[in-house]
Amino acid sequence: MARDVPHLSIALLHYPVYNKAREIVATSLTTLNLHDLARLAATYGTAGCYIVTPLQRQRELAGQMIAHWTEGYGATYNPTRAEALHTIQVVEHLEAVVQDITQHCGVAPRLIATDARLFPRCISYAALRQVIWQERQVCLLLLGTGWGLAEDVMARCDYILAPLYGLTPYNHLPVRVAAGIMLDRLLGQTDATSSVPSPPRRYEQGAG
Repeated sequence: MARDVPHLSIALLHYPVYNKAREIVATSLTTLNLHDLARLAATYGTAGCYIVTPLQRQRELAGQMIAHWTEGYGATYNPTRAEALHTIQVVEHLEAVVQDITQHCGVAPRLIATDARLFPRCISYAALRQVIWQERQVCLLLLGTGWGLAEDVMARCDYILAPLYGLTPYNHLPVRVAAGIMLDRLLGQTDATSSVPSPPRRYEQGAG
């Protein structure tokens, strides 16, 4: 399918991430994150939306939730949610995400790490937006859970996106909220993308 928007995918990693004690763990899946990330992906037209967990029972839980809203009564009751959840893929590890994107695009994606901390080699939103929109690079935005992405993941990334700051020292946004801000800054319509046609709007009624 031809795409008028850049090829940016997102992946929510439940492993390898840190816990509070700085140990590598696999975090538990939150179905609310799946709902909200799916709606973000559908709204901003990301090329893919991946949930990464090595835990089989967690993948089964995600599959059951997605099936509930995309098949049978759930799909009929809330078609817009069904449409959004069709964008999600649940996989075992990050390499499966990279392989899937490479297979579809013919090139491995540029990996973009996200973190609440500031790193010396952070890329700004303006610079990354140019990479995405002007250079048309195939990119994968990695979102962490727990206390952030493991250093091994950070080290293999091509870019580390600058952290989000508000007006106070508090810096602990929910991942789905942070993802929304990031996608709007990177893909949202601005003067730089005013030529992108605006499709008819559809809203999910009763969405929280």
